[in-house]
Amino acid sequence: KFDHADRLFDDLPATWQGCLSDMSDVKELIPEFFYCPEVLKNVNNFNLGTRQDGKKLGDVTLPPWASDAAEFISIHQQALESEYVSNNLHHWIDLVFGSKQRGQEAVDACNVFFYMTYEGQVDIDAITDPMQQKAALDQIAHFGQTPYQLFKEGHPCRMPMEESICPLF
Repeated sequence: KFDHADRLFDDLPATWQGCLSDMSDVKELIPEFFYCPEVLKNVNNFNLGTRQDGKKLGDVTLPPWASDAAEFISIHQQALESEYVSNNLHHWIDLVFGSKQRGQEAVDACNVFFYMTYEGQVDIDAITDPMQQKAALDQIAHFGQTPYQLFKEGHPCRMPMEESICPLF
């Protein structure tokens, strides 16, 4: 059984706009967005339901610059493997796993989330009210958790390719 049709992901441009305009609309790109066009297609013709506006759900609506799911994934993969991303990946590491995940650096980077998403902020076993404990577990299950903070210092940027290649002779 699927969730209510209005809550299912079915439209990339609308989801992108939602993330840009609503700070509470937080999404993650799963790895399949970089190698698996089938993740954007309802190849088994599952009945995903009909939204309140009457739209019957099927394949994910793509941005106008992608002619099909394969092209979208190919462009996504090229972007991920680009020199620009390689040169800026350390910023993402700082936000997700590093020094800008918590504290003042997170505040300065507009990278602060609901307190229950942070590891160690809620001791589930210490919650004695069963309803409150269930609510906390539901919050974590449905809205996720911030990853464990791996780095306290800023992550170094990637070494330029010309510096990383050592001649064999």
